[in-house]
Amino acid sequence: MPRMIFVNLPVTDLDRSIRFYEAIGCERNPQFSNEAAAMLTWSDTISFMLLTHDFYRTFTTKQIADAHATSAVLLCLSRDSRAEVDSITEAALAAGGREPRPVQDMGFMYGRAFEDPDGHVFEPMWMDMAAMEQAQAA
Repeated sequence: MPRMIFVNLPVTDLDRSIRFYEAIGCERNPQFSNEAAAMLTWSDTISFMLLTHDFYRTFTTKQIADAHATSAVLLCLSRDSRAEVDSITEAALAAGGREPRPVQDMGFMYGRAFEDPDGHVFEPMWMDMAAMEQAQAA
């Protein structure tokens, strides 16, 4: 079995969050979804578990952070091209997301950032590995 990651995210409006994650290319897995949680698959090994605040609280005694005001994690999503970075970011913005910072273009690496409706930050990025190695060698 491959190693997998399930990113658990507290959300204030489950239906809105499902629509957002589907808009950026995730597929809902109904086998692990109900009125309190939804599993949105990003790849064969990465899924986002969207949990209502009440359900999320059953897993922790800590206060749920307001991701609009604080940052606990930045989720980097690799993409195959600059165009794919732009495409997922534009889809996120069209689905109600927000772009919290300017584009980062270092030549060999290109990235943007977007927030989901609850303020969780994603950073799609593309890297030209050969150009990066040349830049490091110089």
